Amino acid sequence: MNLPLHGCSSYLLLSFLFLLYPWAFCQPSPDQTATMIKLSQLFDSSAVGWDVTKQPNPCLWNGVNCSGGSLITRLSLSGFGLSDSKFLSVVCNISSLQSLDVSKNQFSSIPHEFITDCGRIGGLKLLNFSKNLLHDSFVGFDGFVGLEFLDLSDNRLSGNISLLLDKLVNLKSLNVSRNNFEGHIPSNLGKSKALEQLVLSVNHFSGEIPEQIADYGNLTLIDFSVNKLSGSVPHRIVELAKLEVLILSANMLHGGIPANLSSISTLSRFAANQNNFTGSIPSGLTRYVKNLDLSYNELTGFIPEDLFSYANLKTVDLSYNSLQGKIPKKISPGLVRLRLGSNLLVGEIPLANFATLDELTYLELDSNSLTGMIPPELGDCQNLTLLNLAQNKLNGSLPAELGNLSSLQVMKLQHNNLSGDIPVELSQLSKLSQLNISWNSLTGSIPRSFSNLQGLTNLNLRHNYLSGPIPDSIRNMNSLIELQLGENQLSGRIPVLPVKLQIALNLSSNLFEGSIPDSLSSLTGLEVLDLSNNKLSGQIPEFFIQMPTLTQLILSNNQLSGIVPKFSSHVSVNISGNLNLIPAPAPAPNTSSPLAKRNKSVAVPIVIALAAAVLAVGGVTSIALLISRRFYRVNDEQLQDGEDLPFPQVIQGNLLTANGIHKSNISFPKAMEAVADPLNIVLKTRMSIYYKAIMPSGMIYFIKKLNWSDKIFQLGSHDKFDQELEVLGKLSNSNVMTPLAYVLTADSAYLFYEYASKGTLFDVLHGSVGNALDWASRYSIAVGIAQGIAFLHGWTSSPILLLDLSSRNIMLKSLKEPQVGDIELCKVIDPSKSTGSLSMVAGSVGYIPPEYAYTMRVTMAGNVYSFGVVLLELLTGKPAVCEGTELAKLVLRNSAQRDKWDHILDFTVSRTSLVVRNQMLAVLKVAIACVNVSPEARPKMKSVLRMLLNAR
Repeated sequence: MNLPLHGCSSYLLLSFLFLLYPWAFCQPSPDQTATMIKLSQLFDSSAVGWDVTKQPNPCLWNGVNCSGGSLITRLSLSGFGLSDSKFLSVVCNISSLQSLDVSKNQFSSIPHEFITDCGRIGGLKLLNFSKNLLHDSFVGFDGFVGLEFLDLSDNRLSGNISLLLDKLVNLKSLNVSRNNFEGHIPSNLGKSKALEQLVLSVNHFSGEIPEQIADYGNLTLIDFSVNKLSGSVPHRIVELAKLEVLILSANMLHGGIPANLSSISTLSRFAANQNNFTGSIPSGLTRYVKNLDLSYNELTGFIPEDLFSYANLKTVDLSYNSLQGKIPKKISPGLVRLRLGSNLLVGEIPLANFATLDELTYLELDSNSLTGMIPPELGDCQNLTLLNLAQNKLNGSLPAELGNLSSLQVMKLQHNNLSGDIPVELSQLSKLSQLNISWNSLTGSIPRSFSNLQGLTNLNLRHNYLSGPIPDSIRNMNSLIELQLGENQLSGRIPVLPVKLQIALNLSSNLFEGSIPDSLSSLTGLEVLDLSNNKLSGQIPEFFIQMPTLTQLILSNNQLSGIVPKFSSHVSVNISGNLNLIPAPAPAPNTSSPLAKRNKSVAVPIVIALAAAVLAVGGVTSIALLISRRFYRVNDEQLQDGEDLPFPQVIQGNLLTANGIHKSNISFPKAMEAVADPLNIVLKTRMSIYYKAIMPSGMIYFIKKLNWSDKIFQLGSHDKFDQELEVLGKLSNSNVMTPLAYVLTADSAYLFYEYASKGTLFDVLHGSVGNALDWASRYSIAVGIAQGIAFLHGWTSSPILLLDLSSRNIMLKSLKEPQVGDIELCKVIDPSKSTGSLSMVAGSVGYIPPEYAYTMRVTMAGNVYSFGVVLLELLTGKPAVCEGTELAKLVLRNSAQRDKWDHILDFTVSRTSLVVRNQMLAVLKVAIACVNVSPEARPKMKSVLRMLLNAR
């Protein structure tokens, strides 16, 4: 572009002015600038990033939005860890404010001055106080005539929400979920009819849903889930012509599913799972609904023929009901998820039209009575990631077409009547992580090409008629952490197996022979090893003693001989049925002769004299060493580096607690002396070893060793390790084991904890004391664990997740005081630096959520599943794996009919009284919700705690 000289000058001037525009024309007024400067002085401005010296224009500060040239309209101070809310009253000096977001902080109250002063700002439309620590009864808002959006979710508020609704005349959206509000849902939802979104989930609301809710015709979203609502769904709800989402999950609603919901043309999501709804599902319910969840109810009758046929339908979950009859033939080609598990469905799988189901991702038809063959057309569902047809009566062979499911991650076909060979085409499933075809009648050999399944983590071919040797190529399955081949007709010698095996290796009840191979010594992460009922011979290898994570070794009914190695008390060993085994000899008693005793008595004075001399020389030497040797200053205590001692060499250490008692009692050298002696080991878990250490003062502590030999721990930065533990050391919750101190050595970290005299929940519950645990103790333990996990999940900066939640990682200070352990693992482990697979953090067998096999992610929902398993242990008295099956799966299989729930409970406890029985049944309902196969359907931990408290 060619411009004349004067035109070019004008163009440059305009460009220069345009560059100056943000500063020159967006500077707030002097009053608002003064207000912002005052605000920056009332809290840690560095945390928010407000620095008037570096940036004099508040409109350019982090979280500040201006409009109209000089008006501040929006402030966002979300997630800055602010705790003092007094500055909020100063905010009210900004009369142009339209939006204020102070979510994800640590405010315990809202100043009265804020309510008074900000209530006068007519243009204020949005307030967000979610995810704080607001507590006690809330008095409501005066003024705020223009307020349209109010979010108070994730706090600890109580009281009556009518106060909110009455005074906020223009309110369109109210979210008070995850608080402690109680009472009935008010029939008057405010003077204005403007309300569009009403979210009251996860509170303590009771009573019925008011009919008058239909008077608020602008409602598009209603979420009343996870409360104590009873009664039926109001008939008038059909009058809400704009309703898009209706969520009534996890209440005590009963009656039938309203047939008139099908007339609301805007309704796209209806969730009423985990209630007591009865009767049949009305026809036409999904005419407009895209997402339907009616799982965990008491629905009966047939599934309407049109239910799956509507083109808009995306997801359907009808699992855990008592639905009968056949699966409808007409299925929408747009369906993404179909869950019909745990019902009473019969007939064949009517899925000849599967070739058109291009979007189907999840198909779960498990735990029914389906018959016939698996349709080969399933192989056309190219987006299918989860296929669960387990626990039916399916027969015939496995279709080779299943090998075309290129996206499949999980295949569960166990407990059917399938026969024939395993098709080699399954080896094409490159994304498969979990394959379970156990408890069928499969024959032939294990395909050698299975080694192509490089992503497979769990392989279960147990209880079939497979024969021949295990292919040598199995050693190349680098991701495998669980291998179940028991109860087949496999023969030959045990080959070299994948070194990453962790959860279990089961080769029991086969025809294996020869000696136990030395190659098993490389399985250093293995937890359970079962070689029972074979023809193995030779001695029991000594290397079993050195396998650090082994907790169960089953060698019964073989032909083993020789002396049995001396195993740690933490390893459960079964060697019965081996006639030529010799128990390890007991320690020899003191059989000194009288002559030896006399010689000993004569030698005592000589020894004492020599000792005195040595001590004298040693004292002088020690003084010299103290001057020359390098020491580490650790919170006023000095540590020797230990280079001349048989103890771990200390690199770094620190006290994390401010408690003076622990500061004065913890001795790092004494702790290192304790961990050097294997006799001080009191517990081994998947990730760590616990030692008992007695300090010079007589105080006892747990010293926990974290092994980072495979670089799974973050060795790159000791400072980061220290920072993470500093945060954890400040946690204050009686149900959480918080670290008191730590020591770093060349290859490990040692953490200090208070000593729990009763040991682990596993030992108490499944050991000799288990039967002595009455319901009061079990209930207190359950609530205590829930309180600890809810505290960790609700940590303000970010949730603290548990990598390995199990009854072995829960310590008991008393029979009613549990403490959740291993809280630091998710903070100090870095899977990206591990030389192994991500499965190293999978957790313990029986507690691992089913989705972990294909997500490889630790989540809050996964923690809820693991806690559900612990609940089931407390309710049934059985371990997490019993009768060869995971306890959660066993309970879910037997819980389809509620009249049989009594049989699930530990009869020695439930029989004590009707009150105890009813409480246990209430807690069982909570446990079943926690171990739901769907992560999305599991309640949040805060809700779990509330339901447990309500169970009594």
